[in-house]
Amino acid sequence: MWATLDNYAPFRTAESETVFSLTVVDGAAAEDAAGWEEVLVSNEGPGEPVIDLYRRAGQWKIGMAPVSGMPVSGCLVCDEGFREGTLQILSGRLGRFCIDNALMMMYAFRTADLGTLEMHASVTVRDGLAYLFLGHSGAGKSTHSRLWREHLPGSELLNDDNPVVRVLPDGEVRVYGTPWSGKTPCYRNASAPAAAFVRIVQAPENRLTPCAPVQAYAQLYSSCSGLKGEDGRFDAFHATLERVVGAVPGYVLECRADRAAAEVCSEGIRQDRERRKL
Repeated sequence: MWATLDNYAPFRTAESETVFSLTVVDGAAAEDAAGWEEVLVSNEGPGEPVIDLYRRAGQWKIGMAPVSGMPVSGCLVCDEGFREGTLQILSGRLGRFCIDNALMMMYAFRTADLGTLEMHASVTVRDGLAYLFLGHSGAGKSTHSRLWREHLPGSELLNDDNPVVRVLPDGEVRVYGTPWSGKTPCYRNASAPAAAFVRIVQAPENRLTPCAPVQAYAQLYSSCSGLKGEDGRFDAFHATLERVVGAVPGYVLECRADRAAAEVCSEGIRQDRERRKL
């Protein structure tokens, strides 16, 4: 299993501050069922992972499975602040799935108060700027990213599923590649300033519409991972979202899956950027 975790290789570093740690063990330990209260059951749809979240005094427990109907393949137990976690891998053939999901969740939950957002988006970089395409599973995020790369010179993929957005101390909003990129193997240790957030909606015609701040907030909120119902972390999560919405414009792109959609999106954002400068 460890030999298959090449998605982490580009992100290895000799020296860094430890934000959280994860210990991985094989097999099931004796079940300690006392005191756990179910907080969340998450299943985004057919073919999507299932996440069960439980809590008791000082601890969190997360069960995970690749799709609904499958038995739990991994169990993650963390301290209150998600600084230390232990992952039990219950199915050896799903070890990579368990490790990837455990690390993604610990990262999202632990860094909620550090100005970061882990997002469900496809990110294309063009001319040094990052464009994030949002939407529910199957909306066409990856397809639209591909259309940019095929038809707009200078476009390249940064991440196709789980980028990280961070607000830096000077207020700049940057988008980072991560070791997690869904079904597309794109693991780039790179970043770029965020230029726009675009929600993709399938439609018979191509049209780009700027979002009001409250609409942009709602779009980002629904695309972010995090403990949104947990008071302390939600306050930090909200503060970061507010700063991002204030710094980066949001749009809705009603579109077909064709070259014109990419051109309408790119040109519309460019024209809006020029208007904002006036």
